[in-house]
Amino acid sequence: MAKQNWKHGTMLYPVPAVLVTCRHGGRDNVLTVSWAGTICSDPPMLSISIRPERFSFNMIKSSREFVVNVPTADMAREVDFCGVKSGAEVDKFKALGLIRTKARVVRAPVIAQCPLAIECKVEEIIELGSHHLFISRVLGVLADESLMDNKGRFHLEGAGLLCYNHGHYCRTSRPIAKFGFSVRRKSKKR
Repeated sequence: MAKQNWKHGTMLYPVPAVLVTCRHGGRDNVLTVSWAGTICSDPPMLSISIRPERFSFNMIKSSREFVVNVPTADMAREVDFCGVKSGAEVDKFKALGLIRTKARVVRAPVIAQCPLAIECKVEEIIELGSHHLFISRVLGVLADESLMDNKGRFHLEGAGLLCYNHGHYCRTSRPIAKFGFSVRRKSKKR
């Protein structure tokens, strides 16, 4: 396959498109973040990158906590709206009919319509340039019970999640294999 030398940039796609909620000074806001990711499993940690000029930036910097709400593909309009409208000008919860529920550990709200909510506490903020990296510890996870099987296993693959892929919102595809499939022994047929 031929490759073309293209302009350098952040071309690692697809990425999750998540709704980050925060609370500070008696006010709530929700912000779309596509630069979010797992950075450690023990202890569980994740990061989000936010531009300092975003309304939520100082709220999160001051409160040092937030919730990563993982939306479904059916929420693409809400995700896009929260990425282009400023919380300084509009109450996004009210404008979109997003239902706020209480988190278990942090003060930031959870969005009820999202099948997964990850409660986070900021441990470090690194100034990188256009964005600041919020390195955070996961303090709690709220998972939609409808995605649990009768053995207590969580099936997030059934949620129809949303991702962002180079300027487009996309529905995540159906699973093609389970982790470790390439080295798993095949069972013998009797």
